Amino acid sequence: MVSAALALAENRLPDAEAALRGRLRQDATDVAAIRMLAELAGRLGRYGDAEKLLTRALDLAPGFGAARANLATVYYKQNRFAEAVEALNRVIGDDVDNPAYANLKAAALGRVGGYDEAIALYQELTGRFPGHAKLWMSYGHMLKTVGRQDDSIAAYRRGLEADPGLGEIWWSLANLKTIRFGTTDRAAMEAALTAAPADDAARADDRLHLHFALGKAYDDAGEPEPAFRHYAAGNAIRAEQLGYDAAETTATVDAAIETFTIGFFAERATSGDPAADPIFILGLPRAGSTLIEQILASHSAVEGTMELPDIPALALALGRDMKGDARRWIEALAEASPDQLTDLGAEFLRRTAVQRKSAKPFYIDKLPNNWLYIPFIRLILPNAKIIDARRHPLDCCFSNFRQHFAKGQAFSYGLADIGTYYRDYVRLIAHIDAVQPGKVHRVVHEALLDDPEAEVRAMLAYIDQPFEEECMAFHTNTRAVRTASSEQVRRPLNRDGVDQWRPYESWLQPLKAALGPVLDSYPAIPADF
Repeated sequence: MVSAALALAENRLPDAEAALRGRLRQDATDVAAIRMLAELAGRLGRYGDAEKLLTRALDLAPGFGAARANLATVYYKQNRFAEAVEALNRVIGDDVDNPAYANLKAAALGRVGGYDEAIALYQELTGRFPGHAKLWMSYGHMLKTVGRQDDSIAAYRRGLEADPGLGEIWWSLANLKTIRFGTTDRAAMEAALTAAPADDAARADDRLHLHFALGKAYDDAGEPEPAFRHYAAGNAIRAEQLGYDAAETTATVDAAIETFTIGFFAERATSGDPAADPIFILGLPRAGSTLIEQILASHSAVEGTMELPDIPALALALGRDMKGDARRWIEALAEASPDQLTDLGAEFLRRTAVQRKSAKPFYIDKLPNNWLYIPFIRLILPNAKIIDARRHPLDCCFSNFRQHFAKGQAFSYGLADIGTYYRDYVRLIAHIDAVQPGKVHRVVHEALLDDPEAEVRAMLAYIDQPFEEECMAFHTNTRAVRTASSEQVRRPLNRDGVDQWRPYESWLQPLKAALGPVLDSYPAIPADF
């Protein structure tokens, strides 16, 4: 057990696994070894295996608090936030002085809309641990979500007092989009970057966050050359960490276009759950989806939620269950029976019910990445509405390049990758328009800026709801918003984001080349991709 623990601590995972499995062959009821094996599975991203192991440990020892806390983390990693909160409630009851448990509970509460309780927890934690920079950062995130911008800035600044080199806090300030860094802040960030040299692998996350924040700082100062240099450096670090392969997305789109034909949908016309409750807003990040959500969520019949992870999770689980490989979800979907499709639709409704806090008949899922799963949505929830948020390719793609996302969006850290991704997105939705005409409603961002009332009326007509003036006053809506645009949608419509790519045009050739005819044709669809 000692050797296994040491191997885990030193990240020698094969050695740790061999030692732990050897121990369990000697004693299959050693709950400490079971927990450590679950921790190893979690480090490898095998959360299903980790869950089974931890459940076994708790069956053997129901009072094993550390295992239950690990299980809560596994639930959180699988986007099962309500279950994480439930598990943590049991753990915290036995260990009220453990700040890690309360911190994780607050984060999970934020993911199910329990903002008031989460904020109260963070208030308590920061009071008890005022020198803990990451607690102040998490507190700032939650305050930002509920629209308390001044308080969130104050929390971030308190975190920087505790750790001026924590790059993620600098980026969190930059990510508010509504504040400008001055020379003092720039100097502090440059000093923090110098203190985190490139040969220090442990500080890679600090460096990338500092680079993105400095990019914003120099952009604010009207200095595109150092701004682009920092954006490029931050993107390079993150791209190396994630290892995105654009060819995989292209191959998925190719397979979807080949599989999901007019005849395919016609044969399954009566499948799926008939509920019309969900409204999906999708497209690329930074394309205006949060603005559209805020407009629709200002309507008396529509509830806004957040970017829900459930559609990709269900599709990928179908691939794993039927084909042994999550990436083969298209093949699995093609073979799914009508009953399976109906059950999947019902499962989505069940999983997302925790996000609904009102009796409004409609609710929004605005995960941008759902564009890749439109055929899946159409088959499991045929009466759901789908809105495609589309923005000028250069504005949208360059905005992604300047944005560091907390998770996901691996395509966004290289100009050519972003352009290819945008092109694949347009290709797939053009195909859906051809085989399922009228099922996806498109909102072109520039058209929304030019004639907002006409576009809002068209959206509401698409979801069969009457026009309400409140939708035009969306910026007064006090609902919580959990995206990078949270502060921008609390302002009236403006054109601040239009043509922001122009000062950087000399560096954007890889993006333009990857976009190809999609750029020249926008907003129309090119005849030939």
